[in-house]
Amino acid sequence: MPLIIVVADDDLAIRLFVTEYLEMYGYSAIAAEDGQEALELVEAYRPHLLVTDIMMPRMDGYELVRQVRQRPEFRQLPVILLTERRSTEERIRGYELGCDLYLPKPFEINELGAIIRNLLHRKIDQSDSLIRNQESTKSTTLLDTTKTVLKECKLSKREQEVLDLIPHGFSNAEIGDRLHLSSRTIEKYVSSLLRKTTTSNRTELVRFAMEQHLVE
Repeated sequence: MPLIIVVADDDLAIRLFVTEYLEMYGYSAIAAEDGQEALELVEAYRPHLLVTDIMMPRMDGYELVRQVRQRPEFRQLPVILLTERRSTEERIRGYELGCDLYLPKPFEINELGAIIRNLLHRKIDQSDSLIRNQESTKSTTLLDTTKTVLKECKLSKREQEVLDLIPHGFSNAEIGDRLHLSSRTIEKYVSSLLRKTTTSNRTELVRFAMEQHLVE
């Protein structure tokens, strides 16, 4: 099953940029547009790592990290802060609250990827080869695994409606227009579909859905 990473940022472009990169490398990335939503996703999905911006509506990244660290089950959760704030005082505050790494914006996506892999190495205490295998899992092996999962999971009516549109190459916004839902809501349904089918990205999800005759 893919490792789960929650990505919180109020900038849609950054959310998509980071989540698509992570999915390309085999992770299951779940996006949130503010700290409150991110906290709810952390509690619901119990991710393996959290990437969050600082300046966000409703709840900023500092408060998010503080609340995450208050929960015993998340005290060891790796946390990366992405922010335009560069002062020493800001970094110190982040570390004192419990973040594992403070990465200023703009950042190199490959550097972020390396940091994530390093933190996950330490979290799950596995060898480099096991992590590389997780990132490069062959889709055929993944599909064999998800066949068993399919028997145990049921798709809601709305999830099926979203799944029916994904093979057409529609964006979240385009799917939302057709179903009269917001793009953010579609993001949640797509994340739920990936989780239920244990697929890592849309390409694998479509392939799985077609092979299992979930879509026409």
